[in-house]
Amino acid sequence: MTAEASRLRVALIGAGYVASHHLAALKRLDFVDVVGLCDPNLEAAHALAQRYGIERVVADLDELAPARPQVVYILTPPASHAALAIRAMDRLGCGVLVEKPMADTVAECEAMIAKAEEKGLILGVNHSDLLDPVVVKALEAVRAGKIGEVVSVDVLRSSEYPAYAGGPLPGQVAQGSYPFRDLGVHGLYTLEAFLGPLRDIDVRYQSSGRDPNLRFDEWQLAAAGDGAVGRLLLSWNARPMESRLVVRGTRGTIEADRFLQVCRIHRVLPGPKFIGIVINTWLSAIADVVRVPWNVVRFATGLLRPSPGIQKGAADFAHAARDNARPPFTGEDALRVIRLLEPICAEPDRLRRDELKARLDTPPAPADALVTGAAGFLGRALVKALRARGQRVRVLVRRPVAAYRDDAGIEQIVGDLGDPRIVDHAVGGVPLVYHVGAAMRGSARDFEAGTVWGTRNVVDACLRHGTGRLVYVSSMSVFDHAGRDPAMPMTEASALEPTPQARGAYTQTKLNAERYVAEAIDHRGLPAVIVRPGQIFGPGAETVTPNAVVALAGRWLAIGEGEQTIPLVYVDDVVDALLLAGERPEAAGRTFNIVDPEPVTQAAYLARAQRKLGTGLRVTRVPVKVFMGLAWGVELLGKLLRRDVPLTRYRVRSLRPLANFDTAAARDGLGWTPRTGVRARLDETFGAG
Repeated sequence: MTAEASRLRVALIGAGYVASHHLAALKRLDFVDVVGLCDPNLEAAHALAQRYGIERVVADLDELAPARPQVVYILTPPASHAALAIRAMDRLGCGVLVEKPMADTVAECEAMIAKAEEKGLILGVNHSDLLDPVVVKALEAVRAGKIGEVVSVDVLRSSEYPAYAGGPLPGQVAQGSYPFRDLGVHGLYTLEAFLGPLRDIDVRYQSSGRDPNLRFDEWQLAAAGDGAVGRLLLSWNARPMESRLVVRGTRGTIEADRFLQVCRIHRVLPGPKFIGIVINTWLSAIADVVRVPWNVVRFATGLLRPSPGIQKGAADFAHAARDNARPPFTGEDALRVIRLLEPICAEPDRLRRDELKARLDTPPAPADALVTGAAGFLGRALVKALRARGQRVRVLVRRPVAAYRDDAGIEQIVGDLGDPRIVDHAVGGVPLVYHVGAAMRGSARDFEAGTVWGTRNVVDACLRHGTGRLVYVSSMSVFDHAGRDPAMPMTEASALEPTPQARGAYTQTKLNAERYVAEAIDHRGLPAVIVRPGQIFGPGAETVTPNAVVALAGRWLAIGEGEQTIPLVYVDDVVDALLLAGERPEAAGRTFNIVDPEPVTQAAYLARAQRKLGTGLRVTRVPVKVFMGLAWGVELLGKLLRRDVPLTRYRVRSLRPLANFDTAAARDGLGWTPRTGVRARLDETFGAG
């Protein structure tokens, strides 16, 4: 056999999280050439390709043909597995490895198997949990009879998903069964490995409501095996997260902790049972003192690899493809699990499908205005003001707001700002849109969905429906804080943040969103007004940290001098500005800063907050130099770990509050001035000081 013939040409489809583990495994094999990476998200694909030295990056499977791959690893969402696998076998003549689950339906699995048989190609599925070292050890112990006859097997797994980042709804949002398809499949084949064929399967699922985009986030399964019972518990809420396997037998128990990579075996010891329990617990504790830190060291040094089961599955399939051998798990192995999975998923999928369809099929009632972000502090105040004027209000909220249910003048449309369809549905037919909604916390994906995608969807829907006016609520965060000259007045034309990526996700997404609105005003004829409020305060927002204050571990860290002023504005005054922006013809196309002109120092604000909140608020003042030193240390740690960090020296410099505002534009262009001075409003919020 020639050297070239003994090598294996591999291409990957999908550049998500799991692809990095496959690539790490493949790059360690001296007989593998990774010849291509395919993903419609070319930005993500190029970033991953650069990390692993892959030259060919394409957006469509057919574009891999010139690379002549012999096998393709399909690492995309399950709904796409069958179509991609069949195309790869048909058009590229490739063997295929797919990540679990094999496909969404039995029919799709059977079609994949039939195509592989027709073409004489290898087809494998990565049932990676059975290749995890601690699960392998548990299986070996059971088969060796170390715990007697198996009585029960429990699989316990908690998890979390990256936030929905906007755009067409992904499987985790659109499919009611997605969590079980994703992790339940692991539980099914793991239970089957220990118990044999499963029967009398009973599955229950429910929604905690904590994440409105994950319909069913708690799952329980019970099943019977060969003389034993199996249970599966999946949770997207339980913390701290766990991934454990517990096998109970007539002569002992096994606990495999997949996160810590520890397998504990407790066997029946001679003597009194209580003494045996104590000795087993004591021996395990002593062993954990050694093996847990040792595993941490192994992980830090690369001796213990992340997601070892996934990586071993990727490597084992490559060996099988090269040697024309049977893969670790065939299509038939996976089909057996999908036959169990499909009926379990049917009803939750139907419930979620009907729920999403009903949201779009129900025509909204006529309304005078739409308010996004209506569940937030400012949004609620705006809705209250509109209703006080007798206007009918439509609101777009992620989950129903109890306070709006009994008001016939408020119609709630439930959905995510990142979803283009629900935003278009909400915007249709209203003459005025107040876009208040934006992400205030969470991951970068949360900000991307709630702020960037949300604003893009609102703007595009307003243009499509010919909405008469859009009032967009931006933020003072878009300004250049670190580089501004304190002696220069702050106006609407002041410099914007030059490096938003250095400030963090909130600033970056708010600036991107504002620019999208401004571009639509200038080049697409959008009738819109941009409003930038200062720091909004009022009853109900007493626990919101003021500018240049960081909340950390239950304490407020006030950075810098207490005499620096903060750009305050009372919530009702912001509402007044929004109402004026929605009705004044001359405001169209303009941007307005909304700040109370009366200066208030940070120290004065904090003193009022402490009097109101009492012992519930602990404030520590930290000199800028000290916080800058802390930021330098965090930056250094980030470089060593090659990870983004939440604190940098640039962010510390940017904590300096904006000041010296010129409010002439709001006064002359909107006719806006605060109704009452800021000090009276502080008295109203915190009590007279």
